[in-house]
Amino acid sequence: MAFPMITVDVPPQPWTGRFDGEGPEHRRWWQAVTPYGPRTLPGTDPVPHPGTHHPRPAVILGFGSDAGVRRNKGRTGAAAAPAAIRAALGPLAFHLDREVHDAGDVTVAGDALEAGQARAGLAITGLLDAGRLPVVLGGGHETAFASYLGVAGSLAVREGLRVGVLNLDAHFDLRDEPVPGSGTPFLQMARAEAAAGRELKYAVVGISEPNNTRALFRTADDLGVDYLLDEDCSAEASGAFVAAFLAQVDALYLTIDLDVLPASVAPGVSAPAAYGVPLPVINAVCRQVAVSGKLLHLDIAELNPEYDVDGRTAKVAARLLNTLLG
Repeated sequence: MAFPMITVDVPPQPWTGRFDGEGPEHRRWWQAVTPYGPRTLPGTDPVPHPGTHHPRPAVILGFGSDAGVRRNKGRTGAAAAPAAIRAALGPLAFHLDREVHDAGDVTVAGDALEAGQARAGLAITGLLDAGRLPVVLGGGHETAFASYLGVAGSLAVREGLRVGVLNLDAHFDLRDEPVPGSGTPFLQMARAEAAAGRELKYAVVGISEPNNTRALFRTADDLGVDYLLDEDCSAEASGAFVAAFLAQVDALYLTIDLDVLPASVAPGVSAPAAYGVPLPVINAVCRQVAVSGKLLHLDIAELNPEYDVDGRTAKVAARLLNTLLG
């Protein structure tokens, strides 16, 4: 299978973890993940796409950015998240039936957010068009607009697939600000889709009513956003909500803002949640998405290692990614 060239700022670094042996029965993530790079294996079949029965090779891409959180006046530190999530993934036992590669990181220097999002978007488009499953590790939730640029530029959209955006988040992130940041990506998406003659299909699980103004709820209603409040996120209600949204789309971009979880579970975020959605519910949603066969692209955002406790939030992020790729 061909490995298309993509441009990153930091090449993939060595992974580490506990060593129990060389055999497949001992394998952990750090032993299974290989660097992503240009090579060709002769005689292989074309890479499968979403909806097939064969899991696509996953490619991890870090997006090291604090710029959006800084613009949104949040707690900075999310630029260090990609390394922290990789460190939490490394020791996990590897039970996946798919290849996983690491492409390295796109990093945002200073306040050059838009340029970084554009570079990450090009990399994501390249991976999608080659039939890979991009797994982006943010970064603040400005990561989502980088992901959108990649998805919107991909063959899936160009061929007319209905791509939905499912956000697991306490916030709508529909702020109307003069300068884009971590609170604006989904309004940016809506406007970009409108400019392209399409309509954004956007749904959110975990909205915290006290943490979203009436203006944000009005914007969500005006855009036709489907949402489920955190207080209503039982396992049954969340499963039904996600099933209904999946039925409306051909392919799904899943984005996880870790502040959707309670602060006791995910303390290492810019805006810890006083209430939050229980981890078993969020994990069940991830499993539901994984088995749907519609997952096109995913990212996870807002881990802030500087405020984490015992690596708790990074470990949760790793567990959710393990579920999504399993």
